[in-house]
Amino acid sequence: MKKFLALIALATSFAYAGAVLAQDKPAAAPDAPAATTPAEAPKPEAPKPKLDTGDTAWMLISTVLVIMMIVPGLALFYSGMVRSKNALSVLMHVFVAFSLVSVLWALFGYSLAFSEGNSIIGGFSKAFLKGIAPDTLQGTIPELLFAAFQLTFAAITPALIVGAFAERMKFSAVLWFLGLWLFVCYAPMAHMVWGGGWLAALGAIDFAGGTVVHINAGIAGLVAAIVLGKRKGFGKVAMPPHNLTFTLTGAALLWAGWFGFNAGSAVAANGSAALAMMNTQLATAAAVLGWTFAEWLVKGKPSLLGAASGAIAGLVAITPACGNAGPMGAIVLGFLTAIASFWAVTSLKRAMGYDDSLDVFGVHCVSGIVGALGIGILASPDLGGTGFGGTNAGIGAQLIVQATAVGFTLVYTGVLSYILLKIVDMIVGLRVTEEAESEGLDLAEHGEAAYNS
Repeated sequence: MKKFLALIALATSFAYAGAVLAQDKPAAAPDAPAATTPAEAPKPEAPKPKLDTGDTAWMLISTVLVIMMIVPGLALFYSGMVRSKNALSVLMHVFVAFSLVSVLWALFGYSLAFSEGNSIIGGFSKAFLKGIAPDTLQGTIPELLFAAFQLTFAAITPALIVGAFAERMKFSAVLWFLGLWLFVCYAPMAHMVWGGGWLAALGAIDFAGGTVVHINAGIAGLVAAIVLGKRKGFGKVAMPPHNLTFTLTGAALLWAGWFGFNAGSAVAANGSAALAMMNTQLATAAAVLGWTFAEWLVKGKPSLLGAASGAIAGLVAITPACGNAGPMGAIVLGFLTAIASFWAVTSLKRAMGYDDSLDVFGVHCVSGIVGALGIGILASPDLGGTGFGGTNAGIGAQLIVQATAVGFTLVYTGVLSYILLKIVDMIVGLRVTEEAESEGLDLAEHGEAAYNS
């Protein structure tokens, strides 16, 4: 009964909050027709937007590329890094989370992120994809395609969080938390940055998801790891990755798919997409080298896991910057990010003592912060960039805006993620039993094993 009442209260509170926050702006009263004189010629009508088949084809491909990033890319990348007794559970978490978010996005998520509302969140005018027909356009592409492309971003962001609490969270709790998190954390951040909200009005630069995706997911992952506590035996028994071949295969799929993620965010087949593609390749390659050299110097041997982690760090860092930095700036950003992320997953993690299973915070949040702040500098035309955001006139002004966006994301998502975790804990409980954790989540939660001898 306690869980049932908590569920009813939760649903009521979110429904009320959504109704209050997401009220669409009232329609302005029609202006009175202006008086005209016979000498005045009527003004020509603005040209109606037209479908561009080239842009549409590129966005169809980009959408499929981002889906490839999630399943199989992210799923394999994460699965290879856990112990064999939990390999299927991670695959299940990513696969089903992707499916859950896809449905929730069509029901309410897209509307809350991209319909007209207030400066924090959109409204319900496009709930259930209402009013979006096959011939409805968003710029030069069908709006259904735009919604599908944005769906992939909404799906991969909660899926990234899975790596932070791998090997110890109930499957039911995973679905509850990620489903609620989509509405409470992701949709508002997407609206504020990409949907015409207040961070967009400030001129914050986030071409493909530094704040919306990676810092957002990374800080949520850290909070989840701390709230759940450490894995049984963490720091006392070895927990090596069970299949680094899976991990590298997943990293390679992520790298290839990321071109859809970044270059697709131009929402057109144009020069901006080409710049994003080149920057993505160069930053990632530089980050692989940066992590490899750093690990070589510190540990004496460069590892495959380190090289793969460096690639992800570079991809994350260039995500907010890929459409505004120059190619040489992308190389510098990727190399420096790898060093910062390497420090975060080794020294910082050890000093703070948290158990972020697959280093979601150290790779995604830290690299996202470096990229989001770095573009405040690298956007300068003097450094090969394409210019600053909004009315920001120089590096100083842009850096203040970027820092504001980063700080707000950390606080907003960090606090609300903590609250959501506590609510889910009250409803279904967060953590598996010690017996289930020892047996492994594959058998305990799903009744299967990745390997049968």
